[in-house]
Amino acid sequence: MTKWIPELKESSRPKFKRLADAIECDVYSGRLKPGEKLPTHRELADDLQMNVSTVTRGYAEAEKRGLVCGTVGRGTFIAPDAVTSSSMFSFEPHVPGMIELGLVNTFYDLDPDMQDAMKRLTRRRNLNAFLRYTDPQGLPEHRETGAEWFRCYNMEVSPDDVLICSGAQHAITCCLSSLFRAGDRIATDALTYPGMKTLASMLGIRLVPVQMDDKGMIPQVLDTVCRREKISGIYLMPEVQNPTTACMDLQRRQQIAETARLHNLTIIEDDAYALTVESSLPPVSSFAPDQSVLIAGVSKIIAVGLRVAFMSARGDMHEKLAHAILNSVWMTPPLNAELICQWIKDGTAEKTMRMKRQAAHERFEAVRDYTDEMELVGNPSGFFLWLKLPDPWRGFMLESRAREAGLNIFAAEKFAVGDRPVPPMIRLSLSGPKDIAELRKGMEILTSIIRNGK
Repeated sequence: MTKWIPELKESSRPKFKRLADAIECDVYSGRLKPGEKLPTHRELADDLQMNVSTVTRGYAEAEKRGLVCGTVGRGTFIAPDAVTSSSMFSFEPHVPGMIELGLVNTFYDLDPDMQDAMKRLTRRRNLNAFLRYTDPQGLPEHRETGAEWFRCYNMEVSPDDVLICSGAQHAITCCLSSLFRAGDRIATDALTYPGMKTLASMLGIRLVPVQMDDKGMIPQVLDTVCRREKISGIYLMPEVQNPTTACMDLQRRQQIAETARLHNLTIIEDDAYALTVESSLPPVSSFAPDQSVLIAGVSKIIAVGLRVAFMSARGDMHEKLAHAILNSVWMTPPLNAELICQWIKDGTAEKTMRMKRQAAHERFEAVRDYTDEMELVGNPSGFFLWLKLPDPWRGFMLESRAREAGLNIFAAEKFAVGDRPVPPMIRLSLSGPKDIAELRKGMEILTSIIRNGK
């Protein structure tokens, strides 16, 4: 156990906030490292000669800041992502010349022709109808097309179960804000989508990590977690999990669904990257449809800027989600939904999907020339890779060093949930660079950093 005694600076601020400040200072100075265990509440109270309740409040304040995480029976630890922001986007001005190997873009140059689509739309007599208020669930014809889109995910749904959202992130927001309450606990992969982490934190929902293997979340561990803690839901990416690229086989999907049924978990299934690979496997939701929400985004495959996603849910969940859409954006812009549906119906979406897969495959082959010193995990047509770093590198160390060298990459710590050790890995975007030449340049810089240790 770490014998850590903080230095509380003299201030008019309450002691518990000064304790949180001290933790923050020592984390960013490197005195406290990710995964390091802190003294118990009683020990630190004795060392600092203060009330245990003050230490408890100080640790709670540090947890709000994302600095620490606690597990019942194990103690309080410095959060794996304490020194790495979980946000996928920086509001700081873009650094000129920065090569994007972190953010997964969508091969913008392969997006459908917007001008052609708009020309076809202008031929419609009732175009102004898209400027009016509509049902928050979406127009009936758009929900029918959404049901058609779900077939790409090997799932048959009724148009009556479909809702139109303003992108997959909005769909997740609707799920968390309407199906859960502050204080609820949702099981996730131990490494998961950072947008889920930041959203849950904002809404006061706690994510509980579940151990993974090369097939994704382990059902037996999920069962143990549910028996140990009061879990209300589960967040999954069964096909091309972000960031590990793991894909569940059929048996794993059935086992996860069975465990969810056993513990009455609400399933949020986010298949953001499912269509970047060819698969005939049904989603987990198909094995527990009455307690599942399946999110079928179009951003990664068609066009990110229109902010459209289809969501499927039944019964009471469907009604709650419809109200969440109403309360958040009232409705997804029907003009945006019409453009997406037009591309789905005329085959443009499928054509675009094939072209983007091919572009990703070409970049996958280009990157393989630079990964001899790293263990590479990924799909040949996937938009990102998962790379294991050689000793002594850690993800957050390389992320910081790479940024100094003009590269943006995402360390494993950005995706970590809970207090378990984080593997020395990074997620590498294949679609971030503007072309293969820039990708190769970025890989040359990255491998040089790793090889030379600086």
